[in-house]
Amino acid sequence: MVYNPAEFGEINVLASETDWAWPVALQRIFQPRGVNLLMAHSADEFVNVIGSRRIHTAIVDADSEESNGLVIVKIIRLNYPSVPCIMLTGNAECAMLSEALRLDVFSVIYKPVNMSVLLQQLNRLFVKRYNSNIFG
Repeated sequence: MVYNPAEFGEINVLASETDWAWPVALQRIFQPRGVNLLMAHSADEFVNVIGSRRIHTAIVDADSEESNGLVIVKIIRLNYPSVPCIMLTGNAECAMLSEALRLDVFSVIYKPVNMSVLLQQLNRLFVKRYNSNIFG
């Protein structure tokens, strides 16, 4: 299925705000596809944004100093269980991966993030969840 804005509507992806070039890298993927990138700095901001707009995917940095990514996913699961999550981590230990699996995280991507891998995972997620190949 080819992405049709009239049928699908606005596409919003919410991501952890960081102090590195992450937002610029995401914009290079999202902007040409017409995908809106929203950034959140804390768990409260994630909940506020998800509560006010339809979010198609949350990309959570498990290593964020401001908030624990697993805590953010737990909060998302409690309040908005249908929002798919992709987690980024530089420390993919067995316990963290087990918890991500328990929380139904769609994908865990090791940092530094290979943007090709992220794009592949976004494509898999959108095809599976929304029947859309916008990232294909």
